[in-house]
Amino acid sequence: MRVLVTGATGYIGGRLVPELLEAGHTVRCMARSVEKLRDHPWRGEVEAVGGDVLDPAGLDEALEGVDAAYYLVHSMGGGAAFAERDARGARNFAAAAERAGLSRIVYLGGHAPDRGRSSSHLASREEVAGILLDSAVPTAVLRAAVIIGSGSASFEMLRYLTERLPVMTTPRWVRTRVQPIAVRDVLRLLVGAAELPREVDRGFDVGGPEVLTYAQMIRRFARIAGVGRRLILPVPVLTPGLSSLWVGLVTPVPGAIARPLVESLRSEAVCLDDDLADMLGDHERLGFDDAVRLALRRIREAAVATRWSSAAWPSAPSDPMPTDPRWAGGSLYSDERSVRAHARASALWPVVEGIGGDRGWYSWPPAWAVRGLIDRAAGGVGLRRGRRDPGRLRVGDSLDFWRVEEIERGALLRLRAEMRLPGLAWLELRVEDEGGAAVLYQRALFHPRGLAGHLYWWGLLPVHRLVFRQMAAGIAAQGEREAAPGADAAPA
Repeated sequence: MRVLVTGATGYIGGRLVPELLEAGHTVRCMARSVEKLRDHPWRGEVEAVGGDVLDPAGLDEALEGVDAAYYLVHSMGGGAAFAERDARGARNFAAAAERAGLSRIVYLGGHAPDRGRSSSHLASREEVAGILLDSAVPTAVLRAAVIIGSGSASFEMLRYLTERLPVMTTPRWVRTRVQPIAVRDVLRLLVGAAELPREVDRGFDVGGPEVLTYAQMIRRFARIAGVGRRLILPVPVLTPGLSSLWVGLVTPVPGAIARPLVESLRSEAVCLDDDLADMLGDHERLGFDDAVRLALRRIREAAVATRWSSAAWPSAPSDPMPTDPRWAGGSLYSDERSVRAHARASALWPVVEGIGGDRGWYSWPPAWAVRGLIDRAAGGVGLRRGRRDPGRLRVGDSLDFWRVEEIERGALLRLRAEMRLPGLAWLELRVEDEGGAAVLYQRALFHPRGLAGHLYWWGLLPVHRLVFRQMAAGIAAQGEREAAPGADAAPA
């Protein structure tokens, strides 16, 4: 079949594409920014088209000649109007799918059997499912609860809560029964759903072989990870809002994304049937323990294909680089530095590409930590998103509170800020070989928005100068250490 995957830059979409290719399908990927697909290992095997479900103009072209389409567009942490946007996008897509004469739409939504008490996010997922099911195109809606896999938001939340808190006071939702499912099984069911008979036009509950409470998942994760027994003390006073703040404080998952995850755990999410497995003849499921072991092994081996942060942060700017010709001018502040390192560019570049995450930013860690906490408090992503891979980056990767906007391996890394700022910010690191030694060119750019933006730049100018000076020097020094004969590359 020829299939279209929307949301191919996201957590599920980025993993579904290679599975579809393996199954023999021809794949077309639709993304708002096609450039973000450039460094995926499967990019050369797919067709990529630009498009946005909120803009009907490009949908007809994206769906032309397609047999089936995967609708994997969600607005996690998308602000107050997310439900209206999601519904509008689904209506646009359903109408375009009808015009294109598709034989199948496949949608992955949330598991919300208790429709009357669903959270706003799960209610939005159900609204989208209803819009797609009401279209003239046969639609299969897969409803999953907690997805266990390396890099999933649900798994990261479970992992960090368990690893960091030997004793935890928890809200009542830790006693709610859910049916977690391994991401591997979700992907296999999604691939199979595209080939369901045309008369199948309905929703399916999908889950793993076990029904567990969140408290049971915490205890079993602790045993598998070898972190010791965890003491769980449920308390009745933690609302979803307070719970999401608590999760945001302890885990890398920001409160804006933690809240819908927490709210989804308030209602029981147990499969009412297993019809899809019957139709596909696919009853094999990975148990919770095996799914956790597999996810932890992927993390240890640095083989995490996608992360929850793969999708763009909703408030992230989409403006061009200020030095691009199409940029519309205005005030622009910059901090530019160059440092010569006693090492070749081939030794300095891995330090540049390995920046952030556990290795840090090579300058004044307290300042970075405080900036991350401030960003969290303001509803931003904070500093703890880390990296998908400890050594290699690709366009579109999240990197702490930055996003990789451009990478020319061995020469250039450009990051766009996704922290809460009164303006737009970029950080650019360039490595060149000059006279047998590497020179690091570092440039920070800030385009202020209104008076607050100007006050922000000038108010923090002394701190920025100190941080950026130390960062350039620290990167160069680390490159020299790594180039030294017999030296171990110790992170800064």
